[in-house]
Amino acid sequence: MTIDRARFDTGLTYEAYKAQMTRNRDRLDENERRVELSKEDLAAFRALPRPVNVLVLAEDWCGDVVANLPVLGRLANDSGKLEVRIFLRDQNDDIMQRYLNKGQFKSIPVFVFFDVDFRELGHWIERPAAVTEVRAKRRKQIFAAHPEFGSPDAPVDQLAEDVRVRLQGELAKMRDETAKFANAEVVRELREIATRVAA
Repeated sequence: MTIDRARFDTGLTYEAYKAQMTRNRDRLDENERRVELSKEDLAAFRALPRPVNVLVLAEDWCGDVVANLPVLGRLANDSGKLEVRIFLRDQNDDIMQRYLNKGQFKSIPVFVFFDVDFRELGHWIERPAAVTEVRAKRRKQIFAAHPEFGSPDAPVDQLAEDVRVRLQGELAKMRDETAKFANAEVVRELREIATRVAA
């Protein structure tokens, strides 16, 4: 299975993807508003010699999609150099199978960068490793500070409702507090891939 212009064009634009979302649209919009792009990063994307095609695998229930797709959306909109098409993961398993995380997990979002002739420049999956590390460390701190949350490895659905709500609140606050760092890491990694078109 190869990705060519015909297949790419069957994907949803970023705006069309947002319009068909049935969950988390408000969170995605809020994340999009909060994305801060530096002049240097924006200049690097605007300086690309040719447009870059970006194929995305996504679903609206996924927290990493809600967090990271808006970063790509803003880069595309503000630079004018990225043509984005979004494919729903669960309806495009042939594409998903090519970009499994660690060769086995259907992690999303997946961003695949192609030049104008649909030669792959590189791909990006889920979230930056640095973000996973920072959030894992913060998560451990939250559990250490709140013994009522139990073990970080225990299933959350075994907690009492009020405790689960407090835990979810703490985790949401942690994600908010680390969002600026996370977005900057996403931009850095995407810039690394996209600028290969200039090589």
